[in-house]
Amino acid sequence: MRVAITRAISSLIIATAFLVSAATSYADEWPLAAGDFWEVTGIDTKDGGELKYAEWLATEWRKNTEFAKSKGWIKDVKILYNQYPRQGEADIYLIWIRESIPTGAEGEKRSQEFQEWKKKTIANMVGESGNRSEYREVLSSSLLQEAPFRD
Repeated sequence: MRVAITRAISSLIIATAFLVSAATSYADEWPLAAGDFWEVTGIDTKDGGELKYAEWLATEWRKNTEFAKSKGWIKDVKILYNQYPRQGEADIYLIWIRESIPTGAEGEKRSQEFQEWKKKTIANMVGESGNRSEYREVLSSSLLQEAPFRD
């Protein structure tokens, strides 16, 4: 029995060493690194709604993202205009750049902090988001991960 346990432990140690060396070898060989996460939302503004949505982005959205930056939840944000949108494509892309994706518990904690900062209920915030449907439509949402070159 003791020999079987010793063999099992030895096998686990050897397997662990192999996996660590394989992971290190893979990281050394793979030319791209795992970088920041980019959450990209594609927005279609309705005819005549461009100014109203731009004003909302420059006020409320900007305040919200500045709060998230101050908490370290995101690193940066970007707004990109699609200069040649085809039928069905977004004309604005909103981008949030973050180092990592929060766990479920951390996401709930952040949501609570955000709600307290806004001094609004979830029902209020959902209603306000729905009101923006008068002048914009969310077409897509993607989570991308940057892959910078290894040095």
